[in-house]
Amino acid sequence: MPTLSLPARISRPSARLVRGSAVAVLLTQCLIAVTGATVRVTGSGLGCPTWPQCFPGSMVPVSHADIAPLHQAVEFGNRLLTWVVAAAALVCLLLAWRVRPARPRLRLLAGAVLIGVPVQAVIGGMTVLLDLLWWSVSLHFTASAVLIWLAGQLVKATREGDHPPRPVVTTGMRRVLVAACVAAAGMVLAGTLVTAAGPHAGDPATPRLPVAITLLTQVHGLFVMAYLCLLAVFGVWLRNAAPTRGLLRAYAAACLVVLAQGVLGSVQYAIGVPEALVVLHVAGATLVITTLSLLWGESRYRGPAPTTEPRESAETGERAPA
Repeated sequence: MPTLSLPARISRPSARLVRGSAVAVLLTQCLIAVTGATVRVTGSGLGCPTWPQCFPGSMVPVSHADIAPLHQAVEFGNRLLTWVVAAAALVCLLLAWRVRPARPRLRLLAGAVLIGVPVQAVIGGMTVLLDLLWWSVSLHFTASAVLIWLAGQLVKATREGDHPPRPVVTTGMRRVLVAACVAAAGMVLAGTLVTAAGPHAGDPATPRLPVAITLLTQVHGLFVMAYLCLLAVFGVWLRNAAPTRGLLRAYAAACLVVLAQGVLGSVQYAIGVPEALVVLHVAGATLVITTLSLLWGESRYRGPAPTTEPRESAETGERAPA
């Protein structure tokens, strides 16, 4: 009697399903960073004044004379989103674990992101318990940036094999890309300091970073210019290389996103940092990190992705022998 293939299909997820789960991880990581910015610009950072409970003795918002219901809803909604982020990461890890042949790097990246979710939640809780001190908020977004980077690498891992990485670019180009990553890290860190000195603290009573925002903005802008210059140098050398389509797409996306982000940041600063543009700027920051992560991944080649689909006989529906 022929063996049905249904159990094999359940235990061995398709490449499309694994890739989709990795994309979901990336999207949810970006989304929670954006909703975190929404919490901050709406002054809802202490809408739930304690952690892990929302209010002492209650995991959910309760009526409170000193806290507006809107602030409670915004902050609590951000906390609920953490569970969605965790669920996406857990599903991705479970699927990665069932992939055959085994993909150790895929499992490692999926596991790293999943471990990062509770770490990020604890940092968020610490931020609340510290009454939104500026350095804790900066640390909170920095942790998000790391997780977004890892999620970008996770998405790339679903599209490649597990062979030792082979450079697609020259050694000089690789060094420029490393320098661009350093500049991007400085850009993100400086951006969090601009936020720490700016008007959107998450709560009106929160002390701000006592440094001139003009100076911090200039430092942030210098990192942006350095990042753009390094991308330009990389692009000039790219013309004389033999780039893959994936590398060209990732490079074009990285350039377009950071240029748009630079324009948005300049407009935002010129018109007084309105709340809506702050949220858009944070969304742009997540895209800058994502595109740079993908560019990094495309600069090396690990071979084609192994198939995860069980082969079947067209006539009997049985799994074909390996």
